[in-house]
Amino acid sequence: MTWIKPDWPVKTHIHAAVTLRTGGFSQGKFKGLNSALHVNDDPDSVLRNREKIRQMLKLPSTPIWLEQIHSDRVITIDQTTTLQQADASYTDQAGVVGVVMTADCLPVLLASNEGSEIAVIHAGWRGLLSGVIANTLAKFKNDNVIAWLGPAIGPDCFEVGEEVKNAFETKSAIFSAAFKPKSQVKYLADIYQLATLELAKFGVTQVYGGGFCTVTDKQRFYSYRRDGETGRMATLIWRD
Repeated sequence: MTWIKPDWPVKTHIHAAVTLRTGGFSQGKFKGLNSALHVNDDPDSVLRNREKIRQMLKLPSTPIWLEQIHSDRVITIDQTTTLQQADASYTDQAGVVGVVMTADCLPVLLASNEGSEIAVIHAGWRGLLSGVIANTLAKFKNDNVIAWLGPAIGPDCFEVGEEVKNAFETKSAIFSAAFKPKSQVKYLADIYQLATLELAKFGVTQVYGGGFCTVTDKQRFYSYRRDGETGRMATLIWRD
């Protein structure tokens, strides 16, 4: 299998997938199904990988790729192919494919309970802190939203400094629960818990997925923290 099918109770006309690093045309440090053009991989290999993703998932259109910048910016996507700087995309249109690329950061899928609205988020700690989840949820007209958390760095591997912990606690004391002391100045952060707490603040309590670790699962996942120069998995969502 070269992708993960999210297990979450969405309407049957909503489709989603996370590609793995297995398969594909990239070589060397990027070996496998790297979807990112910005990581110094051979561009022709990446474009062939993207075409393979489109074919194997039977996508209804070309995914709307983003220039991700660890921001709080979310865009509404349609059939345009213009590259935009953003870290999340939302649509209420059928046949439009949203996508983000990750290699330790957290991919978050959102869908309205009745199935007309969908979104995908690239949520690293900077994006989470700055409000990328809140800004994406603000796009939804329906208040009843379901979330799925995809492969990210696990809570035993995500070491951060005191400044990261303090920044989240300044935003809200609820985030303290997501940090465990590792040394006097270092903490282990649970990015899944950070996202779950943030989602709950905005009324999203149906949260599925999680439990992955991109760092330790070298066979399936790219990991920037583990390898430095490496590829990216793609997390995609679309609806009929």
